[in-house]
Amino acid sequence: MRASEKTIHLHVTRQYSGASQATTSRRAGPIWIDLDNTPHVPFFRPIIRELENRGHEVLVTARDAFQVWELAREMGLNCRKVGQHYGKNSALKIFGLVLRALQLFPMVLRNRPKLAVSHGARSQLLLANLIGIPTVGLDDYEHSKCAPFTRARWLLIPEAIPVRTVSSFSDRVRHYSGIKEDVYAAAFRPDSSILRQLRLDPAHIIVTVRPPATEAHYHNPESELFFERFMERVCTNAELRVVLLPRNKKQALDLQKRWPKWFEGGKVVVPEVAVDGLNLLWHSDLAVSGGGTMNREAAALGVPVYSLFRGKIGAVDRQLANEGKLVLIQSINDVDQRIRIERRPKDQVPNFASRRALPDIIGHLENILKECKGD
Repeated sequence: MRASEKTIHLHVTRQYSGASQATTSRRAGPIWIDLDNTPHVPFFRPIIRELENRGHEVLVTARDAFQVWELAREMGLNCRKVGQHYGKNSALKIFGLVLRALQLFPMVLRNRPKLAVSHGARSQLLLANLIGIPTVGLDDYEHSKCAPFTRARWLLIPEAIPVRTVSSFSDRVRHYSGIKEDVYAAAFRPDSSILRQLRLDPAHIIVTVRPPATEAHYHNPESELFFERFMERVCTNAELRVVLLPRNKKQALDLQKRWPKWFEGGKVVVPEVAVDGLNLLWHSDLAVSGGGTMNREAAALGVPVYSLFRGKIGAVDRQLANEGKLVLIQSINDVDQRIRIERRPKDQVPNFASRRALPDIIGHLENILKECKGD
């Protein structure tokens, strides 16, 4: 740690420690959950509800990026909006990470959380690690990169991921059953009103498509070629309707500008507001995505799904592919030949009764809280 970093660390820690001593006698602080990206919202909602049902106070913050804030409000979460997105430029990303940590600090100073929990929210991890709040990170992709000071003290991962691939401290890693999407898929109930909302005719074959994450550090341009090839294929078929889910407004505008023919005649629908991803997938005949979460949501529901992701394939996706729940597209020929466009039955919702992801995670968090008290 450089001298300037030590100075900042000591200054912030002393401020926080002073506030902590002043409030220790009044009450224990809340569990702090930070929503940094869109998939975090449905994932953490049942976790928040279950923690509250067990008597824990929960403080929730949300970043104003990728429809995180809008989706959190739509799902009825009481959260505070802090920070935004600064694009794919590396320098701006670092600036945004540090700035959001500073923006979070006054709220943290007031509430003195006893535990910071997120699915890789780097600003939260940075701030919590600097001022001594115990951190729990959830992750389902072992190739994720950690910025300096953003490694969580405890890590919760799906059982498909070997401990050795994520940490050398095996005593701080906990496994949970299944995949993270099982946490919220268990509460899923179909609602056909989404078809009217998006002006979709059930007579058409409905394809939900998620473009690649072009601003992510793991992006491989090959996935864009696969995405464009697939869109060219489906947009020439009059029996199909595509629900396109851009990652942000900028990506939506770029696609409309580059490929205006896709959007002619209502062939491609872009939702104007955040929609329930599970419900949309359930009413789709297949899903094609350049990212991870939507692929695994479809797999959790038993919807045919094809991954255009061309970064390093994680253990969870490899397991789903081996089980036949996910098809990994690896060439242009695969785009044309392996993606099967056909109707699927939608009359029976999968049985989620045996899935233990949620109780496993709650159990781990409560045990970690006990460990923190013992430190």
